[in-house]
Amino acid sequence: MKVAATYSIKGGVGKTSTAVNLAFEAAREGARVLVWDLDPQGAATFLFRVRPKVRGGSRRMVGARGELASNIRGSNLSPVHVVPADFSLRHLDLHLKKRARPSRRLADLLAPVQDLYDIALLDCPPSISLASESVFGAAEALLVPVVPATLATRTLTQLVDFLDDQEDAPSVLPILSMVDRRRRLHKELAESLAADWPELLTTAIPAAAVIERMGLERAPVGISAPSSPATRAYRALWAEVSARLWA
Repeated sequence: MKVAATYSIKGGVGKTSTAVNLAFEAAREGARVLVWDLDPQGAATFLFRVRPKVRGGSRRMVGARGELASNIRGSNLSPVHVVPADFSLRHLDLHLKKRARPSRRLADLLAPVQDLYDIALLDCPPSISLASESVFGAAEALLVPVVPATLATRTLTQLVDFLDDQEDAPSVLPILSMVDRRRRLHKELAESLAADWPELLTTAIPAAAVIERMGLERAPVGISAPSSPATRAYRALWAEVSARLWA
């Protein structure tokens, strides 16, 4: 099982939209997909129409006898299973701090289910924290949405600088998100980001109403708007991501 995380220090950049739509595209190609919602807000849980409930809360889940299997739920998309989030995840750092190897705890929880899935996508809250470090210890790649804004590269630089000090750090794959190429500033910043970050994936996710409507539709854009440019973009993005993961 490959493990990737949608992650950014900055909020509001499209992490959950990326996780949900990539999960759909992976499942569409026949992959067995696990989405682990680690954000207390539970947006991915909501979009997959899963009850927001962690059995015993995050304390029990990451405790000595904790495991994922009892928390895995089916979703409205049968090939996609979900480990839901609830508000107890706001204390995840505190519970991880009590573990002997907190930065490896999420990896340890994923290990028993690795033969059941082809890919696990971890949808993360925006932060740098002990929980983040545990994500870094579990994931092979961080999919980092970056919006075309003047300070966009700052958080990306902060993340890469932090990972430089970590052993076995995951690869960082930046993704241009919420791009409107009709706007000159967006186009210029997208070109600048591509020049500064050779790891940047070539597929850009557009700013699109169908993505904004995901909260109303409670479905990936591949279902609600299958012929849209946004769907084509996420399909192309999954092709890039899967090529990197299985290279």
